Amino acid sequence: MDLAIASPGPGAQLRSFGEHLRHWRQRRRMSQLDLAGEADISTRHLSFVETGRSVPSREMVLRLAERLDIPLRERNALLVAAGYAPMYRERPLDDPALAAARDAVHLILRSHEPYPALAVDRHWNLLAHNAMVPHLLARADPSLLQGTVNVLRLSLHPRGLAPHIVNLGQWRHHLFERLRQQIQLTGDTTLQALQEELRAYPMPADADATRLDGELLGVAMPLRFRTAQGAVLSFISTTTVFGTPIDVTLQDLALETFFPADAFTAQALRALAAA
Repeated sequence: MDLAIASPGPGAQLRSFGEHLRHWRQRRRMSQLDLAGEADISTRHLSFVETGRSVPSREMVLRLAERLDIPLRERNALLVAAGYAPMYRERPLDDPALAAARDAVHLILRSHEPYPALAVDRHWNLLAHNAMVPHLLARADPSLLQGTVNVLRLSLHPRGLAPHIVNLGQWRHHLFERLRQQIQLTGDTTLQALQEELRAYPMPADADATRLDGELLGVAMPLRFRTAQGAVLSFISTTTVFGTPIDVTLQDLALETFFPADAFTAQALRALAAA
């Protein structure tokens, strides 16, 4: 379960600070008046900044980025566009400076056994997992498990886990909604391309007709997975992120932990771990 290093995505296109700012303001569906009020500056001054007639201070760049909830990676791009040095470092996970964070990731993954848990980067590439995850991946096509493994591609690909997900229609909708929200927040073009690829995957004709038990609907979306022995395991999942990251890599990191949604699944996983 060693942490792998994912390849960085393409950098932001070089353009003026005003264009960067206007892009993020419009993405957040804020008017100049809205943003000016949030940042405690005049609308006139904000307009001058967007059109390049006024040069923002470094403190103003950071204040606007904070009010617009811009990810750290894109805040660096804003600073560079305004003529300032990047503020947030991006280091590989095997960098000695991230040893404490790396140890924390390993601890969470191991402590979650006998239930599955994994770590992914901003593009849903698998970085690490605990000892239970390979049991769920055993029937996936080996070609999907080579090189950089993308968790969403593996989940929805017809040669991946999709044929074994009982409630594939609902689970697919759930993943697309999460992906849509992530794209809305980050504007990441790699995620947009991944979304288009996933939408092209074929769906079984009766996938959306699968019904779920009603007690969890509205609280969590269960994942119902059929094992090679024909048993159906039911999971609910949670996502854990670093609360106040000051490093781009840590902000991009997410831990996906799966819990048994019923007593049968809990017992089956304990037995699998013991064996």
